[in-house]
Amino acid sequence: MQRIYLDYNASTPVAPEVAAAMLPFLSDHHGNPSSAHWAAPAPKAALEKARAQVAALLGCAHDEVVFTSGGSEANNLALKGGYFARRDKGEHIITTRIEHPAILEPCRFLERLGARVTYLPVDRFGSVDPDELRRAITPRTILISIMHANSEVGTIQPIAECSRIAREHGIVFHTDAAQSVGKIATKVDDLGIDLLSIVGHKAYAPKGVGALYMRRGVRLEPLVHGAGHEAGRRAGTESALLAAGLGRVCELAADLTPMDAVRALRDGFWASLQDRFGNRVALNGHPQRRLPNTLNVSFVGMVGAEILARLDGVAASTGSACHAGRVELSPVLAAMGIPPDVGIGALRFSLGRYTTRSDVDTAVERLKDVLADVS
Repeated sequence: MQRIYLDYNASTPVAPEVAAAMLPFLSDHHGNPSSAHWAAPAPKAALEKARAQVAALLGCAHDEVVFTSGGSEANNLALKGGYFARRDKGEHIITTRIEHPAILEPCRFLERLGARVTYLPVDRFGSVDPDELRRAITPRTILISIMHANSEVGTIQPIAECSRIAREHGIVFHTDAAQSVGKIATKVDDLGIDLLSIVGHKAYAPKGVGALYMRRGVRLEPLVHGAGHEAGRRAGTESALLAAGLGRVCELAADLTPMDAVRALRDGFWASLQDRFGNRVALNGHPQRRLPNTLNVSFVGMVGAEILARLDGVAASTGSACHAGRVELSPVLAAMGIPPDVGIGALRFSLGRYTTRSDVDTAVERLKDVLADVS
């Protein structure tokens, strides 16, 4: 049976170019980048080359890039580090109801320490209203975090407009751009943000590496204390191996041309589903302002988890969860006001640079067979 991978928003394969960039650090260049002997210069140079590659993608200075173990650490550093560095000025944080758990859980942790967090609502497309953000700001607001694009439905947020409101009030603005790199533009000055999180394994690098962009002048309390690695912002011996992979990914991600073909496949996929299933299938997320690779659809009156379990050979995701025979609606879809009988039938298909027309056509045929069985 042909295996079809349509879960690129969850994780991606490692690109051959990325593996090639990392290979020397699995064999020859094993030294500690911070050492003072002959084995250090090669990994040190690789580390700084990778930092420059990330900076080039984001349009920032190389010293504004901090390597992390992934997107979750980058988000935690932005939120916790931002709160601890500014709590003498206030305790109020603003985020949204549809953030990744790597944002929501740090916020809940900070609430236990005295933070007040406002969770902004979204509309039926999963979009934040900048006017809601403006109304939520108080004199005690010290940090705003709004994701660049939602991993589940793909909706792209009006980040530039939201960050402009934050600047008007002198508030540090963070965006989780884990899903953005290589799919849409991520220039930090165009977005107007102060902090931005990226992660390697969503963009054809290995798991275990990410980065946080920190605009010069923004202070964060480190989460990991120790020696003065990453200019004192994140202790721990740096991995030239993983940094080289992330750097090469960022080089590849600068060219967004391949996403035109991915968008065309995604749109063809949606058209085929509409043609086959008519009003039995509904689109979740913004019809235009969403990631070019993401298709979240609901099979009305059905359970997405049950469909996925029968969809042999197709890797995809469902936002609903089954517990002891009870189906729970995805928190993202619930925040969007999607009716439960629609939302529990949701499946997310996320395409990538290696997806083919055959993958999409075969997935549609298998869905047809499964839905015929469960109808």
